[in-house]
Amino acid sequence: MAEPGLSLDHADGAATATITISNPAKRNAMTPDMWRQLPELLDQLAADPSVRALVLTGAGGTFCAGADIEALRGQPDPGAPAVVAEEALAAFPKPTIAAIRGFCVGGGCQLAAACDLRFAARGARFGVTPAKLGIVYPASSTRRLVGLVGPATAKYLLFSAELIDGERALRTGLVDELLADGELDARVAEFTGILTARSQLTQAAAKEFTAMALGASGAADPGRLAHWAEQARDSADRTEGVAAFLERRMPKFTWTVETAHTARPARRGHPGNGSTDG
Repeated sequence: MAEPGLSLDHADGAATATITISNPAKRNAMTPDMWRQLPELLDQLAADPSVRALVLTGAGGTFCAGADIEALRGQPDPGAPAVVAEEALAAFPKPTIAAIRGFCVGGGCQLAAACDLRFAARGARFGVTPAKLGIVYPASSTRRLVGLVGPATAKYLLFSAELIDGERALRTGLVDELLADGELDARVAEFTGILTARSQLTQAAAKEFTAMALGASGAADPGRLAHWAEQARDSADRTEGVAAFLERRMPKFTWTVETAHTARPARRGHPGNGSTDG
């Protein structure tokens, strides 16, 4: 049986990278080492200017069944690595898509919600299950969930720990597109192709502005607004985009996320908020 872990698929110079969650013995449940591995992979991809989009998926027929509860026994703060990984994924400065088959439950749903978009096969099942374990779901994860599905559906999922099907996930906003299983990979590839052809400047600014809007205060950081105003002023993307439109050709955008990706907030631990919701 293959060892649990995260695998990275990124050909040299390819615009899209894929991270695959693999723990086949436990429906791709995330071990503590896997949670800790994810931010490292994200740092690597954020620093690579050739990467313009990221796909997160699961090996085989399932996305991720949550945290590996057995592996968490004896951990002093089992929830902290999961929250750090989730926050790192949400703050990744390039577009992210979760490609979902099968179970997307607990920590798996936490990761999917941290992606920018979620495309799912029709047989997928979703659930947020800390109520089965007596765990308090992290405030940051709850805020993100509410931002996607609204307070009523968030309460339904959190209070009951019940699973919902892909149709309901689509209807409530947890999923952006629902596809036949045989169409999922082709559609994700098609859509990432669209994303990688667009202005990375526009995308990176939109990611940060959206995060500001969903923050605890909803207030914009004047320093970050000034940063993006400067980036827009100094970038050639707008000139190229207008020229390409008038000349009826595809634009060739050149702005890329800085290696240090300064838009990304510092990571921090979240002691005591127990996000290991199996």
